[in-house]
Amino acid sequence: MINSLQKSVRTSSALVSLVLLLAAGTSASAQSGPTREEQMACRGDAGKFCAESIGKPPQMNACLRANKTKLSDSCRKVVESRGG
Repeated sequence: MINSLQKSVRTSSALVSLVLLLAAGTSASAQSGPTREEQMACRGDAGKFCAESIGKPPQMNACLRANKTKLSDSCRKVVESRGG
């Protein structure tokens, strides 16, 4: 009985560790800057809908999210992949 309890605790600990690792990885990727491909996918939309936010990443992200329904398919996919 003690052995099965120890196994259960180890399994639970491993699952908690995995969840924390995944959460940290998701948070880090959401906060990292856009890749060159992502920038190119949204370049036209950024100029068209968010020109006043160029050079201001937080404002640009908010603007692109606010205009998500108007974005090109490729840019919309970038915004959605980054939590928008």
